[in-house]
Amino acid sequence: MASVKKQKEATTRAPLIACVDDDASVREALEGFLLAFNFEVATFASAESFLASNSIDSVSCLITDVRLGGMSGLQLQKSLIARGRLIPTIVITAFSEKGFRESAMENGAIAMLLKPITANRLLAAVNTALNRGKA
Repeated sequence: MASVKKQKEATTRAPLIACVDDDASVREALEGFLLAFNFEVATFASAESFLASNSIDSVSCLITDVRLGGMSGLQLQKSLIARGRLIPTIVITAFSEKGFRESAMENGAIAMLLKPITANRLLAAVNTALNRGKA
């Protein structure tokens, strides 16, 4: 099930960042970090739940893990492309296996970040994704 949280003080709508990771602690950490920077956040435990949600058309940036319980983050990228949805995407992984980065970038990822991810690198990637989405 998806969790969507918003900052109450925002006068204009904050960008919606979708976080897809099958690890609840990673989802919670990403959500807390992004909320601290006044983003609207929707979290999903699987690529399938994200694809089934009503959030896709509102998402300004997607953060997804490579390895998920079902469909992978890389398969999620391909599925979104097939649906005509080009969401600026940040791919995260704990594995630096050959081909992951190339595949993610070929499918339009803004960045591929290896865990553990520093706050500065994540925030820079999100800002790059949001700026790319405006172009």
